[in-house]
Amino acid sequence: MNRNLETSRSWICTLIPVVVLIAVVAGCATRPRIDWNARKGHYTIDQAILELGPPMSRAQTSDGTVVAEWLVQSGYVHAFPSWGYYGPYPYGYGYYGPGYGNVVSVPNYWLRLTFGPDGQLRDWKNFYR
Repeated sequence: MNRNLETSRSWICTLIPVVVLIAVVAGCATRPRIDWNARKGHYTIDQAILELGPPMSRAQTSDGTVVAEWLVQSGYVHAFPSWGYYGPYPYGYGYYGPGYGNVVSVPNYWLRLTFGPDGQLRDWKNFYR
């Protein structure tokens, strides 16, 4: 029975570093950044829709210019509660429950692409809203 226990421990000790390595490599994998300046003049709205999906908003001006916006990353709010000793308390200094922590608010991250009347990318902008 000891031999089986040692074999299973050995197997687990070998498996844990492999799982950690896979998690680290997968966590570091990111998409390459798009060079929008290189796409100016030969990138169409149809190509943008195929690559990014349908825009969240789209407007066309009287001269034929199209402005489209994509939500790249949704914003979020995260609250960090704080616990500890506070004072003065009616009965002196001491622990009396949760306090107000920090609140972090991150706005939505957007991409705005402007296409000229010829249908080609003319300008782009990343912004937060």
